[in-house]
Amino acid sequence: MSIVVTGATGKLGRHVVEQLLEKVPAEQITAVVRDESKAADFADRGVKIAVADYNTPETFDGLFGAGDKVLLISGNEFDKGRPAQHQVVIDRAKDAGVALLAYTSAPGTLSAALADDHRATEKALTSSGVPYVLLRNGWYHENYTEQLAPVLEHNAVVSAAGEGRVSSASRADYAAAAVAVLTGEGHENKTYELGGDEAWGFAEYAAELSRQTGKEIAYNAVPAEALVSILTGAGMPEHFATILVGVDASIAEGELVVDSGDLSRLAGRPTTPLSEAITAALKG
Repeated sequence: MSIVVTGATGKLGRHVVEQLLEKVPAEQITAVVRDESKAADFADRGVKIAVADYNTPETFDGLFGAGDKVLLISGNEFDKGRPAQHQVVIDRAKDAGVALLAYTSAPGTLSAALADDHRATEKALTSSGVPYVLLRNGWYHENYTEQLAPVLEHNAVVSAAGEGRVSSASRADYAAAAVAVLTGEGHENKTYELGGDEAWGFAEYAAELSRQTGKEIAYNAVPAEALVSILTGAGMPEHFATILVGVDASIAEGELVVDSGDLSRLAGRPTTPLSEAITAALKG
């Protein structure tokens, strides 16, 4: 029996594999990657490496075995039909008779277009007959802390989320929940709504940045159309900019406040405060 992680060299996947290595022998872990060279560090530590691509279904043939536990990390190719990509994994997992297929989805409250692919994948998975877990991951701290350069350049946090609040957590927190499911028992056919312990607003985010940098950083709440123009003007494709601004609209409606407590329960610890993520990003 293996624990198989797709997208294993991605930003979330790396955290999952690293945390799995603390819990199970390396030879029980299979890291599925598109570029084998990016997984050399895992291979050196005894992790099995499988090269496969969602866009080339045959590369998944024979990859799973009966009794495996699989983590399907959602793809990030928004323009290539993610539900069809994910279907490849679901079909192969079903054929192999895996014990569990966990999928990183989005909160059930999220109505933004970003959630459409996740809902379609959830429907395919829950109707497949494969024992499943829906890990409905909320927003990541890193969605903001990895984009600090323009904020610090202009001394402004710009968002179309109004006074909305976000229950974000770190990628390492969400990875801990996935690892708990992959290494634990009794999670079959469960849905977990995952979010950080503390919700925050963008004025608070700007204030925390000001405190930690010593700069006066303001929060500029702007209309959605204006933010799309700002993002496309900075070089972001319009389709992707529209998706991100759609999430801001959902935040304004309170759709990314997740107060289930599932994430800290699964992780076995409190979630990482936003202030700590900011500190780490500023040091980086």
